[in-house]
Amino acid sequence: MTNSSSSDSVGSKIVLFLVTLALSLSSSALIAQQSEAPHSGWIEFRSFEYRGEDSLSQPVKPAADEYRNPILAGFYPDPSLVRVGQDYYLVNSSFAWYPGVPIFHSRDLVDWEQIGFVLNRPEQLPLSHAGVSGGIFAPNLRYHNGRYYMITTNVSGLGNFYVTSENPAGPWSNPIALPEIQGIDPSFFFDDNGKAYIVHNGVPPDNKPLYPGHRALYLFPFDVESGKVSGPGKVLVNGGTNIAKNPVWIEGPHIFKRKGFYYLIAAEGGTSEQHSEVVFRSRSVDGPYVSYPGNPILTQRTLSPSRPDPITSTGHADFVETQDGKWWAVFLGCEPYADDFYNTGRQTFLLPVHWVHGWPVILEANRPVPRVVQRPNLPAAATPAPPMTGPFQWSADFTGTQLPYSLNSLRTPTSQWWTLDAKETALFLEPRPEDLDTTDDPSLIARRQQNANFSSSVQVRFSENDKASDAGLVAFQNETHSFFLGVHLSPEGQRSIFLEKRNGDVSQVAAASLPGNARDVTLKVEGAGARYRFLYRVGSNTWTQLGDDQDGTILSTKTAGGFVGTFIGMFARSLPVSK
Repeated sequence: MTNSSSSDSVGSKIVLFLVTLALSLSSSALIAQQSEAPHSGWIEFRSFEYRGEDSLSQPVKPAADEYRNPILAGFYPDPSLVRVGQDYYLVNSSFAWYPGVPIFHSRDLVDWEQIGFVLNRPEQLPLSHAGVSGGIFAPNLRYHNGRYYMITTNVSGLGNFYVTSENPAGPWSNPIALPEIQGIDPSFFFDDNGKAYIVHNGVPPDNKPLYPGHRALYLFPFDVESGKVSGPGKVLVNGGTNIAKNPVWIEGPHIFKRKGFYYLIAAEGGTSEQHSEVVFRSRSVDGPYVSYPGNPILTQRTLSPSRPDPITSTGHADFVETQDGKWWAVFLGCEPYADDFYNTGRQTFLLPVHWVHGWPVILEANRPVPRVVQRPNLPAAATPAPPMTGPFQWSADFTGTQLPYSLNSLRTPTSQWWTLDAKETALFLEPRPEDLDTTDDPSLIARRQQNANFSSSVQVRFSENDKASDAGLVAFQNETHSFFLGVHLSPEGQRSIFLEKRNGDVSQVAAASLPGNARDVTLKVEGAGARYRFLYRVGSNTWTQLGDDQDGTILSTKTAGGFVGTFIGMFARSLPVSK
């Protein structure tokens, strides 16, 4: 929903411009690093490609006036969005991946194009030694008086903070800490009377939980002029919709206003199959809030787990009002390929909001999330290339001065260990001791696995300057769950190929020798639900599978735990120096 706006003074805008310009010039290496020539001993990667297939038992083909759910496939959880005029902007959680908080733009709520990252400088996003599921939780995006606000929690560092910008594509300010806010999932609400608030999840009153998972929702006044929290916090919801029934994990709250009512929406039930979205309302922003008798307004927990092509674990929604007065909700959900196993993480879905006697409902009880939905009545927009959902093909562009937005590193880079060579259309990675099972920043550049059925490949090119190292293609979920299809270059210059698996412990699944003159080796991973297959070829030879088909459930959230999805990417590590 668009907030009212007013103009800042010319002087303040000049000052803000100079500050943001200085910040943009100090952007991190991951966003804008380039080299005129490759570094000696670094590993060259070319032709990194990804192809996503339709894995549904009953494939869908939306008509021109329809769209497909999810709208953002793959690991794009905790969506939050805002409308400014005819433009919509959306952000997602990024956890320990860097840069942080991807931000997207759309004109029709369906086709989204990434325009950058909110947190793309090391000083904004310190993630030293954060676990993969640490870092940034549940960003919230709002707009007020010509300025965008993003508020979130770095659970591995600063805690709760916000940043601002006059341009959603950035640059964004350095973090402004909110030490008064204890808990997670903060969200801004700017009232039409000029007052502002922050609502968030926290421990129950007096820090005395009545049962496991007992949480509460709090409201703090926020002073826009000073940029600080003002006054004490107040409990809005204790426990959830009905504390007598021990509701768990009330979180992800947002407040909006409609026809004199303040609506408070929140997730409830945890992040797994019991996940849901609930709503409360009040005539006053600080309550008392009454729970909707028909809660939850969105869940899939009552449906049969054996249904075909299920969508599960829905919740953590955010609402927006379109320019024609209609309401829509984005929310997260999962697509298991079997028995609640999914490797793609929590994804972003879109559905219209229906009003029932003054209450918003996303989906009636016992109804599955539809795969195909009538598009919003908004101006048509060009489909981004590639699209963010459904079957598609993608190739990394290494010809410019920055990496594609779809590529990330793990944690904040501590040195400039990668470089682009636009002339060679190649990416170079420095082999370093940091391995995949550490909480350091390994030499890893990766993209999301966005489809249950997919394939991805990359060419590794060797030179006479290469040092003893391992380099290749990884399927990575977290520090203890991954596959690494790598080329091993021994200190004596011998080359071999291996498949390494981490499933708690690390083991080598298979290995084979390579010709001593092998200059180009292309590596490929193919996934079909739980089955992963790893292949290689030397030069233009035929593909050879290395080892047997592998059990891909080790990359699922159910097995690996945490809150993220699988990434596919390029990795290099140095070998220990023998004494």
